[in-house]
Amino acid sequence: MARGTLTVADGKMTFHVSLASKKIVNLYLGTAEDAPSHESDWLQPTTDTVTYSDGTSDEVYGYDIPLDAVDTDFQLAILGTKGTWYDHTVSVRNAEPKTEDAAAETAAAPADGSYTCAVTLEGGSGRATVESPAALTVADGTMTAVIVWSSPNYDYMLIDGEKYLPTNTEGNSTFEIPVAALDTALAVTADTVAMSTPHEIDYTLTFDSATLTPRRIMQTKRFGLCAALSAAALLLLAGCAGSAQRIAPTLGKQLPAAIRQTVYRG
Repeated sequence: MARGTLTVADGKMTFHVSLASKKIVNLYLGTAEDAPSHESDWLQPTTDTVTYSDGTSDEVYGYDIPLDAVDTDFQLAILGTKGTWYDHTVSVRNAEPKTEDAAAETAAAPADGSYTCAVTLEGGSGRATVESPAALTVADGTMTAVIVWSSPNYDYMLIDGEKYLPTNTEGNSTFEIPVAALDTALAVTADTVAMSTPHEIDYTLTFDSATLTPRRIMQTKRFGLCAALSAAALLLLAGCAGSAQRIAPTLGKQLPAAIRQTVYRG
């Protein structure tokens, strides 16, 4: 899901969307198969300036996409920096009049903390998936997500030219990656070694702010049993029933019932 601006002028609709980087270099209203032979119909990028929650800004590509209708799926092919076209089925939904409050809500970043957030993967052959929702952490206004792939065969990811390595050595490939913005298609490249030779594949990841949920951190309660358990274990290991019987009445008053039974059985 990506938020943008829908403009209606002279009966024609245009949807402008700012992406997260300059990794998507062209769009085509149609299929990836037809795109190469219709170069004159490719949508050309605009250069947009986006401001992040930490106050920094960056230049990214944006696109003006002509629409025939809202709330209707249509085919949109994207061309990445690797020169490969990919098919996407997209739609523009939930259009609302733009207000200052809505604009402020879109720009707002989550407060520092730990969250889960639904993430959508697009691109590639369509066989790969990522776990959703994903764990999302916000620290000092900077967002980081944990991406778990459906395969153990990804050995690195590229985001804005920076390489990220897996955080695990067993199981499906897992990465911690920066998230520049929610509700915006983030261009990423993932290298797979599943084929005879490694291949870099272009994808997009979109984090849905509507699904952002604070994560509950489980806390372990300590009941102060460690010392009692150690004392009971020493008595049992000593193998001295008489000693256990002499000490148990005093010690037993301080222990839970289950442990008292263990001591008395000496």
